[in-house]
Amino acid sequence: MFPETPAAAAALSVATRFHSPALLNHSVRCYLWGTTYGRAHGITFDDELFYVSAMLHDIGLTEAFDNHRLPFEVAGGDLAWVFGVAAGWPEERAARAAEIIVLHMRDDVSPSADPESHLLQVATSWEVVGRHSEEFPPDARTEMLARYPWLGFGAEVLANFTDQAGRKPNSASAASVERRNMAGLVAANPLDNHRPA
Repeated sequence: MFPETPAAAAALSVATRFHSPALLNHSVRCYLWGTTYGRAHGITFDDELFYVSAMLHDIGLTEAFDNHRLPFEVAGGDLAWVFGVAAGWPEERAARAAEIIVLHMRDDVSPSADPESHLLQVATSWEVVGRHSEEFPPDARTEMLARYPWLGFGAEVLANFTDQAGRKPNSASAASVERRNMAGLVAANPLDNHRPA
């Protein structure tokens, strides 16, 4: 189910150590939603690279790695670069993990241009604001949330983004909170409101 490589195992260890339970489950779900979507659409992607990026994409929201100046995705990308190099990856591969994490908060990229970034964008936008709901039927939602419970993720991520917006007014988090009605979208998210049948 998950890639069995030293870097993947280390990424899970880092996420488990520093993420809240809700953020950890979110990261795992993002990997699983992304791989499900990718396979359904015939998108070829680097599984290990996508897994590491998914597990670390919100590390910049954690107390240990929040940067007081940089947007959380940039701080997280920097950490992913350090992680990748420490894991023995070539610098170019570590830079790809950083890029994927930064791009998950930017405008959509196509699967042909950057499959891993596309998958993380699809997965995170589904998880946070319910975008792409047609891709994930109710039975898949029930199964996923039974395995990796929600644990109040919607309220937690909204609080995190609101905090980021207040301290980093030019960030993508600020744009989400102030101009894209993040609070309303989170409240209406079918995952946040999903109840097992």
